Amino acid sequence: MAPILDYTQMLRDATLRVTRPRIAVLSAVHAHPHADTDSIIRAVRGELPEVSHQAVYDSLHTLTDAGLVRRIQPAGSVARYESRVNDNHHHVVCRSCNAIADVDCAVGATPCLTASDDHGFTLDEAEVIYWGLCPTCAA
Repeated sequence: MAPILDYTQMLRDATLRVTRPRIAVLSAVHAHPHADTDSIIRAVRGELPEVSHQAVYDSLHTLTDAGLVRRIQPAGSVARYESRVNDNHHHVVCRSCNAIADVDCAVGATPCLTASDDHGFTLDEAEVIYWGLCPTCAA
């Protein structure tokens, strides 16, 4: 059974004002991992029918900036949002149906995640997207 999340407390801990749209957007992102904006709007409107597109966009932007949700955008795809934050996980994307799944960081030697030249940057994250066919599309 999944843990019950206190979205109100999450917003307060991030020093954000608690609003019904923000709570509904957080709930939708947690319930629908890797959902695009239109899917999140539909989910939020199931709870708050009167919410505007702009309120959802603004909430997503604010929640992303606060680190409560993560925005990803695989090449050729619309932006998607997930609740798994504060870890350096990666994604696998189906080339056929665009399904996305989380992939934990590689263990052991990972030479491709060590930059050959960091150009003076202080690196703190590597973004990796694996591409292929999901089991359904491969069959």
